[in-house]
Amino acid sequence: MFKKLSTIALTLCLFSAVACGEEPKKDHDDHASHDHAAHNHADEAKTNPVDVAEKVMANTEMTSDQQASYGIGYSMGQQLVGLGDVLDFQTLLKGIIDSAKGNAPKVTQEQFQTAFAAMQTKMGAKDAESSKGNIDAGKKFLAENAVKEGVKTTASGLQYKIIKEGQGKSPTATSTVRAHYKGTLIDGTKFDSSYDRGEPIEIGLNQVVPGWTEGFQLLKEGSKAILWIPSDLGYGNRSSGPIPGGSTLIFEVELIEVK
Repeated sequence: MFKKLSTIALTLCLFSAVACGEEPKKDHDDHASHDHAAHNHADEAKTNPVDVAEKVMANTEMTSDQQASYGIGYSMGQQLVGLGDVLDFQTLLKGIIDSAKGNAPKVTQEQFQTAFAAMQTKMGAKDAESSKGNIDAGKKFLAENAVKEGVKTTASGLQYKIIKEGQGKSPTATSTVRAHYKGTLIDGTKFDSSYDRGEPIEIGLNQVVPGWTEGFQLLKEGSKAILWIPSDLGYGNRSSGPIPGGSTLIFEVELIEVK
């Protein structure tokens, strides 16, 4: 009944994907890791269900069905951690159960849309406030970085430096590319790396953050470069897994192939 209006609704779709044996798809408007660290909440009504399940099952041998059920729940929980300040997890679980059992929803479409809009407004205000310090730090960093040897700045504010010039073709904004990358914050914290996983990614440049879309079009196959992406070309005010809202991102990238 309810439309997929956001990450919350999209997460609920994960149930179907896992149940059918499909690998859950990563949201590659973000190629960075989407794993979230667990949050502790004083209000038990908003406790992460993953944490509850771990305590309950800590000394219990799970059956195969329980293991599969737990795996589905854990995958869903990973997508929801970070929303704990606004989500009531117990009520969320009731909604999942009612939907899975075919029970009539307890709120109307109109009630859901109104309440969800209010939740988004609340989250947006909180993100904007918490990200301000990171935005200011990123601006200072980029101003100092802009004058370093070999660093170029585009009209959008993206900074890049070619480490190795490739000889192949350049992608367009809608091309699919095979690439290796390592992503860090300006304090050196690494948040994702295809090198660590031992294999490059293959992704459409219309599915990633704007800084990647623009930056990769400046490269040719075989190129290696560093991209410095200001927050407005990255994830903006919103946090994304280990990436705090307002963060300037640094990517060491290698364009292997344009599909």
